[in-house]
Amino acid sequence: MPSKDGRIRANIRYGLDVAVVLKEDQATGRLTYGKVQKILTNSPTHPHGIKVRLNTGEVGRVQEIV
Repeated sequence: MPSKDGRIRANIRYGLDVAVVLKEDQATGRLTYGKVQKILTNSPTHPHGIKVRLNTGEVGRVQEIV
């Protein structure tokens, strides 16, 4: 079972169910749930979460892997 840490790129896979915080929700921390369509962060880790595009087209940083 992979780790649920969304700050590590190796934990993120295409089609994975994740909870992300969208750019406009960063102030409130509201989470949006969906499946990973594309991984946008190239670095192996990111302190605020790996940036992904969901199947809905929304872009956000992974806060948790569902």
